[in-house]
Amino acid sequence: MNLQTHIPINKETRNPIDYSSSIFLLGSCFSENIGNKLGYFKFQTVQNPLGILFHPKAIETLVTHAINEKEYTEEDVFFLNERWHCFDAHSQLSNVSKEDLLTHLNAAVQETHQQLKESSHIVLTLGTAWVYRFIETDTLVANCHKVPQKKFLKELLSVDEITESLEAIISLINSVNPKATILLTVSPVRHLKDGFVENQQSKAHLISAIHQVVEPRKRVHYFPSYELMMDELRDYRFYAEDMIHPNATAINYIWEKFAGSWISESAHNTMKKVESVQKRLSHKPFNPNSEEHQQFLQKVTTDAQTIQQEHPHISF
Repeated sequence: MNLQTHIPINKETRNPIDYSSSIFLLGSCFSENIGNKLGYFKFQTVQNPLGILFHPKAIETLVTHAINEKEYTEEDVFFLNERWHCFDAHSQLSNVSKEDLLTHLNAAVQETHQQLKESSHIVLTLGTAWVYRFIETDTLVANCHKVPQKKFLKELLSVDEITESLEAIISLINSVNPKATILLTVSPVRHLKDGFVENQQSKAHLISAIHQVVEPRKRVHYFPSYELMMDELRDYRFYAEDMIHPNATAINYIWEKFAGSWISESAHNTMKKVESVQKRLSHKPFNPNSEEHQQFLQKVTTDAQTIQQEHPHISF
């Protein structure tokens, strides 16, 4: 008896991810879930230098600024609730010091510039098609930073607008890194503050637009994170308590699908070795000073050094 439908996902054979790959992840919080998994297994990754970016226009703004090596100045930041903020960045970058915020913003631009030029794989995760336009400047923001809602207009990006934004992002990336593999996906996180119907409409716009630009022959691919959550894991037990975010089981499931389709066979053996070291490093002994535990630590150190000899970029 078959009690579950399965989404067929082809294994990438032309440019799979391995331990020599450099992976750059931008977008919604689900990109950080995948990025954290890649980081756990010690792949070379960088994710969201400006923090979480929920919609494609925010990603386009960052990519554009990075390609042009924009320098943020005090005109680009504002003070509210005892902190300095920037509409282009997530609130995690907000700071009590204007100078520190500007330093972090400009460092993020430079890091993004470098990653766009050098990464072998660039993963873009889109979360929502709903955007907020700051009325005073008539610009779309990446984050509202709790500025009063009356100062914004809420808009739904059309399929055409998202398609144009993605085309611009891809063109910009190709202008500095024509060999990069670009992987697009839609976050399964439910943006229910927009409304149930509105969330589905938003996801539909994102998916429709993505499939206007996906072209494997041009190294632009799609990974079905959203579909895996909606169709293979269609049960509330796979959500966190907020009923919005996928829980650890769902994240692990989607990660396994990602690893099975995008990570090379040769890397899987190293992943097992890395995971073995990681699990043992997190072990809490009953007696840290015992001879048995010292032998245990020596074995872990030896295994870690063996991995590092094969892959010098790895550190534990």
